[in-house]
Amino acid sequence: MPAPTVVHNLRDSRFEIAIEGELAVLEYERSGPRLAITHTFVPPALRGRGLAEALMQAAIALAQAERLAIDPVCSYAARYLEKHPL
Repeated sequence: MPAPTVVHNLRDSRFEIAIEGELAVLEYERSGPRLAITHTFVPPALRGRGLAEALMQAAIALAQAERLAIDPVCSYAARYLEKHPL
């Protein structure tokens, strides 16, 4: 399966992956030098395809490019960063 296409939706402060009429999202808030990851959601029909991980990688890339500290507010982000420390 090809890598999913992650779109950075600046207007809504989130990353998105659209597949099969469904939308997986990672929402964030920027505050000063911090990027708070507030919510990650993958529809049940799309789970198990690595979409949440792809969304996290996009958020991490943004934070690194802009030298922002990541604040993992949502539980998925916290678990991901525990397993994949920066």
